[in-house]
Amino acid sequence: MGVITDNLDIWIPAFMGTIRIFFFGLIIALILGFIVGAMRVSPVPIARAVGAAYVNFVRNTPLTLMFFIFVFAVPPVFGYRNLEVLGILAIGLYTATYVAETVRSGINTVPVGQAEAARAVGMSFGQVMTHIVLPQAGRSVIPPMMSVIIAFLKNTTVAAGFSILNLGMMRSYMSERGENMMVVLLWTAAIFVALVFILSAVQNLLEKKLKVAR
Repeated sequence: MGVITDNLDIWIPAFMGTIRIFFFGLIIALILGFIVGAMRVSPVPIARAVGAAYVNFVRNTPLTLMFFIFVFAVPPVFGYRNLEVLGILAIGLYTATYVAETVRSGINTVPVGQAEAARAVGMSFGQVMTHIVLPQAGRSVIPPMMSVIIAFLKNTTVAAGFSILNLGMMRSYMSERGENMMVVLLWTAAIFVALVFILSAVQNLLEKKLKVAR
């Protein structure tokens, strides 16, 4: 425990950095992911094309390269140099593609006849999605969506390679203080395991709350 208690001045800011990247990046990923997922099944050809182009381009780009683009290319062009915000944008926009595909797969589980019946009675595409399709699709996407979120949490450590403070930087910080690296890595892993257990508990709670009685 001394590795942590003797170095709280670094562990706490690093932990909070991970939480900020995870929380705000996840908000971007979920909002944009749901929008792009809806575009992927939209009856409008342009919307489908834009959604497919975004998913195929960003998802096939390595996350490290996304960080390179935002950290090294964005500041000279736009003059914005807050590395944490740029990192949040990079990982949020990247993860949004996986959210979008998860949402699309969930939408495809809803029988087409229900959407057609809703449109037949005069409902718009937006109304069909919000009132008919998404409430049903949401139940089926909880497990795969939580897998995306857990992977997102672990991907936050990539930000450490770009001087963005988070738990992924603890090895280098503790090395400068002469701490045992194996102990530092084990504690870092333990923190991530604890966070994953929390996310798993949230998943179980949502599944119980949203399950359909049969």
